Amino acid sequence: MKRTWRQKEGGNGLIERYTLSEMKAIWSQENKFRKWLEVEICVCEALAEKGVIPADALREIKEKADFSVQRIEEIEEVTNHDVIAFLTCVAEYVGDAAKYIHLGLTSSDVLDTALAIQIKEAGEQILRRLERLREVLADKAREHRHTIMIGRTHGIHAEPITFGLKMLLWVAETERNIERLRQAIATVSAGKISGAVGTYANIDPSVEEYVCRKLGLQPARVSTQVLQRDRHAAFMTTLAVIGSSLDKFATEIRNLQRTDILEVEEYFKKGQKGSSAMPHKRNPITAERVSGLARVLRGNALAALENVPLWHERDISHSSVERVIIPDSTITLDYMIYKFTGIMENLLVYPERMKQNLQRTRGLIFSQRVLLALVERGLSREKAYELVQRNAMRSWQEGEDFRQLLLGDGEVMAVLGKDEVDELFDYNYHLKHVDEIYRRFGM
Repeated sequence: MKRTWRQKEGGNGLIERYTLSEMKAIWSQENKFRKWLEVEICVCEALAEKGVIPADALREIKEKADFSVQRIEEIEEVTNHDVIAFLTCVAEYVGDAAKYIHLGLTSSDVLDTALAIQIKEAGEQILRRLERLREVLADKAREHRHTIMIGRTHGIHAEPITFGLKMLLWVAETERNIERLRQAIATVSAGKISGAVGTYANIDPSVEEYVCRKLGLQPARVSTQVLQRDRHAAFMTTLAVIGSSLDKFATEIRNLQRTDILEVEEYFKKGQKGSSAMPHKRNPITAERVSGLARVLRGNALAALENVPLWHERDISHSSVERVIIPDSTITLDYMIYKFTGIMENLLVYPERMKQNLQRTRGLIFSQRVLLALVERGLSREKAYELVQRNAMRSWQEGEDFRQLLLGDGEVMAVLGKDEVDELFDYNYHLKHVDEIYRRFGM
């Protein structure tokens, strides 16, 4: 597997330089036709075992079978049929024994089975990327296990969390995506060698079993002329879900990098420029790129869903769509995962800024603790809520310290003592179960 490496900016580790070579090779014309040839030769092997093809003919086919992409394209200009062009080209290499190639098959036997192999290869490449991302996120979760920051709901300060918990949430989602992708790969890793309408009229079912077993696929329990496109839709929607998770993670980075928040930041390397007009700009451009590309994946997933309803035993309305969306989405997601992994490996985290932001609401984030303490001392929830909200709204509107307002409220102090109020404003209270959450992940 071809890899190139570069030194990690600002650190001592090594990170992989992205190259399209692996994923691009899967979807190359060369690899596509090579997979077609593998399917055809496997069928010949199975038929030879059954005595349908002479042993010497099989030997000749296996020794001579080859193709030229350029020659196939030349023939297709005349035939306007890619599989016939392929078979004609292969026959030019094989000679007379080529008459035994494609016996009893229909084009989709070859196309769909070969496509399943390509999708499986692409899915496994993405799976490796996801597993690497999971490792990077887990490292960040460990590093920032106790890095306190404000949690936000509706974009508004809520109560304290840790940055590590945010990372742990992403670890869990990435693990779910890994399992989703494994299942999607299994679903789409199916082959069919069942003939024109799936009845095996001109090919024995045992041939399908042989071919699929040798190529690492499962034979479809039943098919028409094609494998059913719910399989491909399941794979494509899974890619879209993974892309949406990356979009979610990237959107969080983008928000946390805002000037008024600035708790984390994409690494800005020496010589990088943020704006042609404003030299001060340091923009989250890679996270924005990830978010943008997720939209492409979701659009392609919709197209895959449109491919599910075909006419009767098949039409080819799905074919032109798949030639675009499947390579497009696998290459796009592979790139997105790589780029987001790089963001996380080099992410700049600012704990001091997180602490500053914790204090921006002047203690309002402890309102629930005060509410619960008043209820525990015997007040009704309604009355306790009224007292706390009254002081909270004054803090919002007048910019006064929430704790001082409570200490000056006679109704509150008739229930709680000063030491009790002071104790309620303790950040560590909100973090007492962090280690318990981490233990669920074996950390």
